[in-house]
Amino acid sequence: MLHEQALIATLAVSLALAFAFGLLAVRLRLSPIVGYLVAGIALGPHTPGWVADAHLAPQLAEIGVMLLMFGVGTHFSLRDLLAVKSIAVPGALAQIVVATALGALAAWLWGWTPGAGLLFGLALSVASTVVLLRALEQQGALDSEDGRIAVGWLVVEDLVTVLVLVLLPVLAGLLGAPAAADGAGGAQLWRTLALTVGKVALFVALMLVVGSRVFPWILARVARTNSRELFTLAAIALALGVAYGAAELFGMSVALGAFFAGMVISGSDHSHRAASYLQPFQDTFAALFFVAVGMLFEPRVLLDHPWEVLLVLGIIVIGKALAACALVLLLRRPLATALSVAAALAQIGEFSFILAVMGVNMGLLPPQGQSYIVAGALLSITINPLVFTLLRLTRAAHGA
Repeated sequence: MLHEQALIATLAVSLALAFAFGLLAVRLRLSPIVGYLVAGIALGPHTPGWVADAHLAPQLAEIGVMLLMFGVGTHFSLRDLLAVKSIAVPGALAQIVVATALGALAAWLWGWTPGAGLLFGLALSVASTVVLLRALEQQGALDSEDGRIAVGWLVVEDLVTVLVLVLLPVLAGLLGAPAAADGAGGAQLWRTLALTVGKVALFVALMLVVGSRVFPWILARVARTNSRELFTLAAIALALGVAYGAAELFGMSVALGAFFAGMVISGSDHSHRAASYLQPFQDTFAALFFVAVGMLFEPRVLLDHPWEVLLVLGIIVIGKALAACALVLLLRRPLATALSVAAALAQIGEFSFILAVMGVNMGLLPPQGQSYIVAGALLSITINPLVFTLLRLTRAAHGA
């Protein structure tokens, strides 16, 4: 199949099946996300029938992540981010430590190396951007204080993961990767760490100093043309262009790049217009994200390793949620806020897959580790809307 045909076929079949299974899920009173995931399983290489392009689908899904984070950024100012730093920073860091320890403990029980356990635990500690934001939007909580805390928590998690992805090749030898048995010197480690932090700081400074002036000016000039299509194109170009530049030039994630691009225009007169124009694209490509997740899932892992998958799911849904809830309460926030943040973080996604693939390629993580992570992601994403439903019912009963 020609590359052009593969792109068209992947888009057409993925969206058609996502719609069909999503509609069926809604009729069954389930989240449409469940239908999107089932569509991905049907299109994946581990089930019979037509197989979507395994290289194109994740890239299309990444577009959804960028557009979604850009839209969130347009509703999230720097003042909002700084307002939740006292809970988001210590809370996210402590929750990562707890979840990583739980994952490492499970890996130790399975006889894995300490390095594999550390990487496995880190993969289980990071929540999915798309799932978290979709859940907050469906609950109408994205602009609430609880929603801002969850988004700030997510930003801290993403920054930590970016740092891990940069340092992992340097630390591979120390963690036991056979391809880098000699390890890395302390000087090299500190240079890499300093370079990474410097790049992130430079990007943020450019966004706040230059982007906050240039981007609103661009949108204002385009708005004067009274052309809806030009304004939509300008918003998409800003979201994808900054996201790509952040990844290529500064080593950041595309999600964070798009988020900061949206945040620097949040105070302009055209930020809400940009967000509303991009909403259909966000919905479409977010569906493709879940299809791409479903394509990674190998159903046999549930038959061959059911107890391991169940333990992983327990760490994600119960362990992470309890840790987040306890941390929020320790930081003297209300129980309602603690429960909302806990429910939002009780899943994993895109960064977990990246860590798993990198670990397997380095020989650091056993191949079954990637299967457990994908299975845990799919099941936790499926369960997450039910967790929010249970939370809403609990609040209603408590209020009554």
